[in-house]
Amino acid sequence: MRLVIFDLDCTLLTGDSDEYWLRFLIDKGIVDHGEIEQRNADIQSRYAKGEATAEEFCFFYLSLLRGHSRADLDRWHQEFMRTVIVPNLPLASLDLLRSERPRADLLMMSTATNRFLTIPIAKYLGIEHLIATDPEENPDGSFTGGCTGIPNMRANKVTRLDAWLRARGQQLDDFSESWFYSDSRNDLPLLSRVTNPVVVDPDRELERHAQHHGWPILHIHPPQHAPQESPSRSRDPSAPGLTAAPQAD
Repeated sequence: MRLVIFDLDCTLLTGDSDEYWLRFLIDKGIVDHGEIEQRNADIQSRYAKGEATAEEFCFFYLSLLRGHSRADLDRWHQEFMRTVIVPNLPLASLDLLRSERPRADLLMMSTATNRFLTIPIAKYLGIEHLIATDPEENPDGSFTGGCTGIPNMRANKVTRLDAWLRARGQQLDDFSESWFYSDSRNDLPLLSRVTNPVVVDPDRELERHAQHHGWPILHIHPPQHAPQESPSRSRDPSAPGLTAAPQAD
């Protein structure tokens, strides 16, 4: 059997969905800039270097969900998908996903970004199975700014994958081939566990590691991961970018 796992940020998506969400909220006047932009720049820089803890990174971005009704968040997310996410899904990543889909017995996404932001993205891409950081909810469906369970980051991606597969009565060794596509040194624990790691526009440390170990390196994003103003190919942003039958659990 063949398991295929995709990271989201800077792998399928050009750029980082958490950071895009922050800037979307700032642009709409929902969040004040100033100090929070400085905190964002600091945590992004330290996370990219592997210096920020998973919990620190997780709670900073989960705090952006706190204090807003679920109805408002859902409405904002629809606009966010249309104006930010879809334009930053390059054709090359959609083509890669399209080529992998028919060959995969199990296709999934594993991302550090929270589930609220990523469920609609996974749905748009036609990816049924998602492991993400789980935001804690109040009884009314609003978010506390906390996390349920462990953040789906770094070595936790291995822990979360093992637990998810175990709940299905499976384990990683059941798959004769396991593939993971990622851009970041932070995903080295899971990249090192699968039989076929593939790095996508990697950071320098991951690129050196991949070259040393002979891992394939793909380049599918614009230089420096510059956000795109519009989709690279005309398509209806309200409709899924890829069409596929859901996989059975």
